[in-house]
Amino acid sequence: MIYTVKLGDTLWGISNQFGVSVTELAKINNVTANSLQVGQILTIPKASGTNPENMFIYTVQKGDSLYNIAKKYNTTVKDIIDINNLATTNLSIGQQIRIPEKYTDEIVIPSYTNYIVEKNDTLYSIAKKFNVSVNDIIKDNNLKNNTLTVGQNLKIKTANSNIVEECFGEEYTPPSSISSFNYTVVSGDSLYKIANRYNTSVSEIIKLNNLTSNNLSIGQILKIPKNNQEKTYTVKKGDNLYSIASKFNTTVDEIKKKNKLNNNNLSIGQVLYI
Repeated sequence: MIYTVKLGDTLWGISNQFGVSVTELAKINNVTANSLQVGQILTIPKASGTNPENMFIYTVQKGDSLYNIAKKYNTTVKDIIDINNLATTNLSIGQQIRIPEKYTDEIVIPSYTNYIVEKNDTLYSIAKKFNVSVNDIIKDNNLKNNTLTVGQNLKIKTANSNIVEECFGEEYTPPSSISSFNYTVVSGDSLYKIANRYNTSVSEIIKLNNLTSNNLSIGQILKIPKNNQEKTYTVKKGDNLYSIASKFNTTVDEIKKKNKLNNNNLSIGQVLYI
């Protein structure tokens, strides 16, 4: 899933909106809290839809200790021990532990003023004049070198700043709590055919997948609502209706009837009701 950054967005706001880890979101997109830009495209890692404990999973590596992990992620050894119910401070390589995330509900937006470069100006003289660093001017204006031209417009950070409350760029509807399985669209599929095959409705599939039209693409992954009372089986390489029926102590005709199959053909990855 991808997300376009809106005015007022922060890493925490986006992570909370999609129920993912702040740390994982930052890592997968190679961004920091201060580097988000309006219009930037972020990849949203897969999530269950909620992040109530505000934590992420960390895999212990060679040389790790609770102390250096806590220091690295701005938490405490006690917090890590408590959230994982650890009986000892000893760690094993490959062990997965939960790390509490620290963040703030406020963000600071710097204020800028425009400055027109004059004759004899240098980055150093301008930085000194506005009590900022040369590096700040270079970074804020995406300068490639120290060369300036008369009349050039520079953005200069001022001492004033605005503190804004955490907000979201757009509304988000949490994923449905309906039990579902993933289905891969194959050639000839339509929403009607898929709904009919899995005893659901076109409207349910559209709602569960937030679809804006009935158009499907081969290879597209759809969530299909399922009845918790029924067992499902995902077709694997080498499977056929007879072997599946034998495995689950049923008949080929019963499987075909439940799944409304018109023939004995199966596709790898296809989900069957048993």
